Amino acid sequence: MRPPGPIQRPTPRLGGTLALALALALCLPFGCYQIPAAPVYGYEYSDQSCADGLDNDNDGLIDCDDTDCLSESTLCGEVVPEPEISEPENSILVCSDHIDNDDDGQFDCGDPSCRDIPETCCLRENTDESCSDGKDNDSNGFADCTDFGCRRGIFVTVCAEEDLANCSDDKDNDNDGATDCQDSDCLRNVPECQGPEGDLATCSNGLDDDGNGFADCFDFSCTMSEDPDAVAYCAEQPVEDGLEACSNAEDDDNNGFVDCEDFSCSASEDPKVLAYCGLQPVENTAETCSDGLDNDGNGFIDCADFSCSSDGPLEIVDACLAKSENTNAKCNDGVDNDDNGFVDCADFSCLQADNLSTRQACQESLALLDADADMRCTDGEDNDGDGFIDCDDWDCSHNPLVTVCADAPKVCAQP
Repeated sequence: MRPPGPIQRPTPRLGGTLALALALALCLPFGCYQIPAAPVYGYEYSDQSCADGLDNDNDGLIDCDDTDCLSESTLCGEVVPEPEISEPENSILVCSDHIDNDDDGQFDCGDPSCRDIPETCCLRENTDESCSDGKDNDSNGFADCTDFGCRRGIFVTVCAEEDLANCSDDKDNDNDGATDCQDSDCLRNVPECQGPEGDLATCSNGLDDDGNGFADCFDFSCTMSEDPDAVAYCAEQPVEDGLEACSNAEDDDNNGFVDCEDFSCSASEDPKVLAYCGLQPVENTAETCSDGLDNDGNGFIDCADFSCSSDGPLEIVDACLAKSENTNAKCNDGVDNDDNGFVDCADFSCLQADNLSTRQACQESLALLDADADMRCTDGEDNDGDGFIDCDDWDCSHNPLVTVCADAPKVCAQP
């Protein structure tokens, strides 16, 4: 029970006075501020506005479908489950669970696999109307035909330049920098855009005038033209040919393609260019020069291939030299030292060794210097087991003491 006496009222604090004064100021002259019951239209970036089912900023996208919510709110980001999930992200269900199911760094509509499914509606710019209104309807930074959804949309026709209507509307419909008949798609598909290509003018205008896929001097119509000026013009144009031009990181022929991306390199008949461009198997590495395979298909294996024993990197050449069969010791040890299938003097590297004594030792061991030489070179047998018989054998056809093979053709093929 209170004691008798006057009731003491608390003295107002300074903070309350300032708050009251501020409130009175806000009420004048436009009336008092009222906290809105719902998010204010024009903004969609808070948890409240990103969960109310409304298109608050009137951009055609609602809540977590809006990129503003995806980046600004705490409701629409990626969910990282425990334990981790590893599965394809290619269905409507997994393309709407906020999880990077396939662990490729993108989730839901940010994943190309999801955008490829029309039913996900990830691509909202995918009709002729939305792809020709000049607006970035899905707020992804690309409008109309610059948007992947328009260029790849199966129901979009305004972003292709392959019919007369789109090739005569003065627009770059497919956003490739070329308009109407200047576009290779129009030249290829619309007869009205095509014309002859063969004189100097059409062979130097940078266009594929006849729509056959080749422009100017890349077209036989120009290089084999009846117009001497066109032929002369093409003869003067730079070319991208040979290993040097195909490996210098320059567009030598100014056709927009560099080195191995250029057809003149990728379709070259020069094996060195094809090898450089990775279009022809090579045998010039430590692995390919020791795997027992004819990797480049030229009939020679490992160190028996000049690409290993002489043209390869120095360390591989040295390795092949170390295992070569061309010395007195190696040509007399009964071992196939170089793994080419021929042992000692049956091996061409012994029979034709740079070392004279090795060559003579092999010839003597095969009795090709004795009186029986002519007989051995006419007996129809492969006496030295090198795969060649009589005058087809180098030892007979190139031995001055063998008379029966004097008029025989000098074969150069070696085993």
